[in-house]
Amino acid sequence: MAGPELDRSTPAGALQTVDRALLVLLAFERTRPDWGVTEVAEEFGWDTSVAQRLLATLAGRGFLVSDPATRRYRIGPAVLRLGRLWERSGSLELLAAPVLEELRRTTGDTVLFCLPDSFHMRCVAAEEGEAGPLRYYPLVGELYPAHAGATSKSYYACLPDDQRHRLFRGRPMARFTDRTVTDPDLLEQEFLKIRAQGYAWTVGEYDTGIATVAVPVFLGREPYGSLSLGGGEDRFRGAPEDRLDALRRAARLLEQRLTHPPQRPKSRAGRPRPA
Repeated sequence: MAGPELDRSTPAGALQTVDRALLVLLAFERTRPDWGVTEVAEEFGWDTSVAQRLLATLAGRGFLVSDPATRRYRIGPAVLRLGRLWERSGSLELLAAPVLEELRRTTGDTVLFCLPDSFHMRCVAAEEGEAGPLRYYPLVGELYPAHAGATSKSYYACLPDDQRHRLFRGRPMARFTDRTVTDPDLLEQEFLKIRAQGYAWTVGEYDTGIATVAVPVFLGREPYGSLSLGGGEDRFRGAPEDRLDALRRAARLLEQRLTHPPQRPKSRAGRPRPA
């Protein structure tokens, strides 16, 4: 089955064929990486001929690839190209900015939105807290190691176990402070706890005296990144509980904006207003 969050209704004024093709692309997930023609037809209630034409058209433009042996379809290279362009085009920051700004106003903390980058999390959007900058250089673009700090741990805890084991087992890990955990077995215990409770909380693992609480950000069922609050450990008074509700609400709003970007308001004539 396609993800339950998938809205299958064609918006008013939209081209049905285009909308159907997009629904097909959105149905691919890690837990459902390939589809056959008959399965697509049954899933969406379409004629088999309609499903066949849609899949063939998407494959013709590189958005899908067909396995000639099984006649099943998988995501194609055109999606990878657009995905890389999307993360570096500035569109992601524009969508995230209002959420991060509101979260900073609510908590007063520094806010980070980070995405995975190999064995690190890369900061793609940030808002400095009211106590001043945590760094003497821009936060955006900084890489946070996968094994140190809540910003990274909240994301890696949500990866499938086998994928996480491949990343962490047999890899040398640097110690940044006396609180940095580098033992793979101890890290795995932490990851399981973080995944169960839904958030990560660390103090001084990457920067001495800095506390961080973070939650994962999902796209559908897939972990996509992390949203975190950070500041001097004295600001947190030893626990993150008073910030968790605001942080989780912001993460859900961010997920909503990433899957259903807000539409520009229309003028009375029905045309989008100028930005």
